[in-house]
Amino acid sequence: MTRTVTVFPLMLLALLSVAFASLQIGGYLTLSRQLALISGVPADAFGDVMFTFAQLPRLVMGLMVGAMLGLVGSLMQQLTQNPLTSPLTLGTSSGAWLALIIVNVWFPDWVGDHSALAAMAGAMLSLFLVIFIAGPKNMTGLPLVLSGMVVNILLGAVASAIILLNAEYAKNVFIWGAGDLTQNGWESVQWLLPRLSVSLLLLVFAPRILTLMRLGHQGAAARGLNVVPAFICLMAIGLWLVAASITTVGVISFIGLLTPNIARALGARTPKLELYASALLGALLLVATDAVAQLLSQWTLDAIPSGITAAAIGAPALLWFSRRKMKAQDQVSIKLPPSRDRLARWTQPILLIAVAGMLVLSACFVTDGHAWQMTVPSAYQWELRWPRMLTALSAGVGLALAGTILQRLIYNPLASPDILGISAGATFALVGASVFLGINIFAAGSVLAFTGSLVVLAVLLVLGRRHHFAPSSLILIGIALTALIDALVQFALAKGTQDSYSILTWLAGSTYRVTTGKALFLMAGVGVLFIFTLMTSRWLTLISAGRQFAAARGLNVTLCSALLLATVALLCALVTATMGPVAFVGLLAPHMAVMLGAKQAREQLMVASLVGGVVMLVADWVGQTVLFPAQIAAGTLVSVIGGSYFLFLLIRGRARSI
Repeated sequence: MTRTVTVFPLMLLALLSVAFASLQIGGYLTLSRQLALISGVPADAFGDVMFTFAQLPRLVMGLMVGAMLGLVGSLMQQLTQNPLTSPLTLGTSSGAWLALIIVNVWFPDWVGDHSALAAMAGAMLSLFLVIFIAGPKNMTGLPLVLSGMVVNILLGAVASAIILLNAEYAKNVFIWGAGDLTQNGWESVQWLLPRLSVSLLLLVFAPRILTLMRLGHQGAAARGLNVVPAFICLMAIGLWLVAASITTVGVISFIGLLTPNIARALGARTPKLELYASALLGALLLVATDAVAQLLSQWTLDAIPSGITAAAIGAPALLWFSRRKMKAQDQVSIKLPPSRDRLARWTQPILLIAVAGMLVLSACFVTDGHAWQMTVPSAYQWELRWPRMLTALSAGVGLALAGTILQRLIYNPLASPDILGISAGATFALVGASVFLGINIFAAGSVLAFTGSLVVLAVLLVLGRRHHFAPSSLILIGIALTALIDALVQFALAKGTQDSYSILTWLAGSTYRVTTGKALFLMAGVGVLFIFTLMTSRWLTLISAGRQFAAARGLNVTLCSALLLATVALLCALVTATMGPVAFVGLLAPHMAVMLGAKQAREQLMVASLVGGVVMLVADWVGQTVLFPAQIAAGTLVSVIGGSYFLFLLIRGRARSI
């Protein structure tokens, strides 16, 4: 019965896929006629060439890669017993992306023969890092997905820094990053096919091993299975298949995440059925997605890579599946390091002195790459430096305020604008306007960014309320939006226009292009919102004690929460529109404030603001001087620092739970 229930929907999907494929061929034949008229070649001959050397290999490539992504996604989910595990959520795609960038920049001679091995090595290292952070006992829970998200942000920040510092060597990886199935012959298919032959080992031997693993570690060992070597061997084969596939066509997200969930929903209950059904569904889903991408390309007259369409379809699907799979009690073991009982009198003065010291250092420090010295800046130097200093300080204060408000409103120490996707909403709105509407991303206003942040906040509240704002539903929104934005950015870079590097520079979170007017506007906006949050700190104090408690004290909890969340959205919009997205400051600064003893809402807001300002000033100064004359964006450095701190919290929480 299970086989019948499963096979029948798969046959329907196959028919739909064939229909989409016929639309693809029709689109190509239409294009071939236009090209034939231009070149003078008979349309039938041109159509035959296009069909043989473009359409057919593209269709075969889509079937092969989709099948592998679906197969590996099912393998990973069965090995970890986690329905949200995939190459995307485990960080393996980011590891492969970073490895390929390193090869292209520093080892270009290896690109032709060793790209797949490099991608495999990067994927395995990122996977082992994620497993080490989450711990073997947390393979089935949210910590594995959360660790993968943090690793994604970290590796993505490092990759962006390498590209910006070596732009002339990294151009050829842009199209790869967007996920494109376009073929100009059969060479790529012939290269990939033998490398995917190891998938036969999975289809033959994996079902029995996975069946035993469903009995648990002790049950499988009692039946003669050596669990750890089997896990490592199967995962290594899966990573090789993913690495070979994405080395050929680029990063295509969500196929490996969605297809196993669809297969189980259609009735696949045994490991063998799930593996086979996921492979078939992956092939059909990727071909259908590619057809949609080509139809959109004909409509927009701009080539849209398949990876973009897959992300646009997969992100909402991830949210839908997460609402069904994750529970309100899904929690992450995370505790802050030991903190002081109360805020010391000297804490805020010392932080103010640190802010002033960093301002002086940023204004007066001079280096030529060899000698360092302090000198009074000239009028020209001062005109260049003070907008950057003011922007960094204001951005740090604004994001710290946003993180503090979110953590107190949602009762979640993981809440921050970047982890929950609020900053990503502003980024999505600005980058989308730049890519599809041609708006200059540096000229786009804060209203557009505010709209993006507000939309994400609304989604966050609607989806999170059902699960009582548990980390599971909130963090998965951030994962989905991050994947969408990454796909959109890669599309912008793959177009190869003059704005490509401008978008990438902006996404790194740099103060380099900030004008005097924007710096003053950001300072004024953050200053007004800072005063507002201090005036309404009593709201946070009451809400932090519980919504029922706050309502009993006469507070309109709904209205106050809405105003505070709108403040968060506005703070994120101001910062993101001015200097680009900056990760982890909204997480790091409130934690540091609590560790320093700022337990009350008003104290935490003030101390976190000072900490955020210092962190951003330090990051901006180090980025300007450490590799002079080259510069590292402040947002990139903060992502590395804040991501490392977040990983420390996760590892520490795992150690305490043992």
